[in-house]
Amino acid sequence: MSNLPPASFEGVFEMSASVDIDAPIESVWEILLDFPSYRKWNTFIHSQAVVDKSKKPLPDQAPQVGQFLLMEAHIPPTAALEHPPTSRPLERITHVDSSTHRLAWVYTAGVPGFLMRAERWQALSVVDGKTRYESRETFGGFGGYAVKYSMRADLQKSFDVMGEDLKKYAEEHR
Repeated sequence: MSNLPPASFEGVFEMSASVDIDAPIESVWEILLDFPSYRKWNTFIHSQAVVDKSKKPLPDQAPQVGQFLLMEAHIPPTAALEHPPTSRPLERITHVDSSTHRLAWVYTAGVPGFLMRAERWQALSVVDGKTRYESRETFGGFGGYAVKYSMRADLQKSFDVMGEDLKKYAEEHR
């Protein structure tokens, strides 16, 4: 059974990934919330920082609802840190819950939802003694079609690789 809640809207399409990790759920949760360490292990998102609306990094990088995230996404993923990001989306954190191990954000391009809308959820649960990582992003609006037809395969690869990267890092550092 999934620990991801239902999407808040019916989108054009969804991307998802899931992987079982042989590490304690609290250890994996700490890694997932430690945005400054993403560069060490994440070949999809090399950088993820809590920022203000002007994209200036905040001193406290612990995610909180209402704060913004600035990411450096690499689609397809790459371990080359010198490689420029394919995308630098600004997102707004909508959910951080340590008791349910759920984290979510929405795309904030400043455009109406009928043009582009996206919601990303990540969740952890314990299944058969292992930590299950799940991730899903729902895309909507006209821009959702553009993402679907131009980036779907590489974006799915990126979601899958992030799960595998998290698994490898968590299992090595448990």
